[in-house]
Amino acid sequence: MEASSSSLWSSVNSGIVLSLLAVVWTMLWQGLQGLQLQHFLGRHSRRLSRRLAAALDPYLTVTVAEYDGGRMRRSDAYKEAQAYLQRATREAGGGVRHLKAEPDRDPDRLVLSMDDNEEVADEFRGATVWWLAYTAQPREDAGGASYFWGRAARAERRFYRLCFLERDRDLILGEYLPHVRREGRAVMVKNRQRKLFTNISGDSWDSDGSWSHVVFEHPKTFATLAMDPAKKKEVMDDLDAFRKGKEYYARVGKAWKRGYLLYGPPGTGKSTMIAAMANYLDYDVYDIELTSVRTNTDLRKLFIETTSKSIIVIEDIDCSLDLTGKRKKKKQQQAAEGDGAESSGKDGGDKKDGAEKDKEEEKEGKSASKVTLSGVLNFIDGLWSACGGERIIVFTTNHVEKLDPALIRRGRMDKHIEMSYCCFESFRFLARVYLGVDAHPLFDAVAALLREADMTPADVAENLTPKGPGEDADSCLAALVEALHKAKEKKALAKKAKEEAKNKATGKAKKEAAADEADDDDE
Repeated sequence: MEASSSSLWSSVNSGIVLSLLAVVWTMLWQGLQGLQLQHFLGRHSRRLSRRLAAALDPYLTVTVAEYDGGRMRRSDAYKEAQAYLQRATREAGGGVRHLKAEPDRDPDRLVLSMDDNEEVADEFRGATVWWLAYTAQPREDAGGASYFWGRAARAERRFYRLCFLERDRDLILGEYLPHVRREGRAVMVKNRQRKLFTNISGDSWDSDGSWSHVVFEHPKTFATLAMDPAKKKEVMDDLDAFRKGKEYYARVGKAWKRGYLLYGPPGTGKSTMIAAMANYLDYDVYDIELTSVRTNTDLRKLFIETTSKSIIVIEDIDCSLDLTGKRKKKKQQQAAEGDGAESSGKDGGDKKDGAEKDKEEEKEGKSASKVTLSGVLNFIDGLWSACGGERIIVFTTNHVEKLDPALIRRGRMDKHIEMSYCCFESFRFLARVYLGVDAHPLFDAVAALLREADMTPADVAENLTPKGPGEDADSCLAALVEALHKAKEKKALAKKAKEEAKNKATGKAKKEAAADEADDDDE
């Protein structure tokens, strides 16, 4: 009996001890949680894992992505690495079996680069490194970025991965990578082909536009541009000051860009002026078709993707879009008035036609550009205009008076250049270029007619162009004199018709005013 009681008491004591131990452990564990012991242990475990990995794998890697800034623009480091690796890619010892080819400045050569999943070795001061080219699919959780950046966010992402031994860490990171960037830039300058870009709209409303390009090979230069010599020199001096003005723009706190407004009648050489500017500065040209840009956001994306040393062109900006909204309001007002006038004569069957018309207008509205004046102004000198540098923005127009003053004020369009009708100095230049003559008996007649007739340099050049084996300076200049006489007569007739229309309108206004006065007298 006593033995059983002793055994029971012993069991009770053991239970009490275990319960006390459990309570103490719970309290102790809660205290340790307050000290974030799990994070402490986790850090040490990860550190031990890295040390173990370093012992087993002595290689380090550096990844260079094609795009930075959330796919906003192509990385300079990626382009420089790609250019640097061209030499190693061409050499047989590099071991690259699959190559990609692009046209070179020399028409007989190709620029070669590694295809995906290819690896090439390089040496630098006794250290060996390996470069791997690969692509990766975009993350599935980037839904918002995909919507905002369109196809750019949905496209495959390309990378270069540099692999090297840990013992060469300081050499590679401190000296080799800067060496790669310097040499890559030198190769890019050597192989650079100036390009003419244009924006291509997406296949559907939710796809973004992008740039497409061809090699820029326009032959026009300032040496062959028909323009008043003094004005031509003024433009060239202005371009030189801009090209050399990096420190000046930084000192005064302005983005390194400049706006040019070229205005004048059709055929006065606005487009050829842009080509001459590009050839003079050795810049690329981005020709923006505003009607293909759907929103202000798409316009901003296009601007961000432009490079430095470029001319961004919007030709005939007064015709590209209704930037003021006046025409749209006027059209809506006219439509409303027309509907009001015709509503009394319509029956119930016309409602169907009206619904179909509304659907067509809605469809047209979805496909139309929604770029606004505010978007274009921000494109010119907003915050995003400071992304990059050494850019020239050129607007051309045949009717400068139609443009909003906010669009062409100084600070946006810094220099206004009038491209006028042909003057005598421009004619002499064209005669020397096209006919090889500096003087001729018909020059005086041409000079007198140019003061009275309006003829563009393009029309003068066409008349001075020999069109057959028997034509020479005499026949071409005679043809020009005849064309100038016709232009003079046409101008006189147009002036006379304008005056007659003005007099007719004035007479009509006077008659209406007299009739109103007579009505007032009768009352």
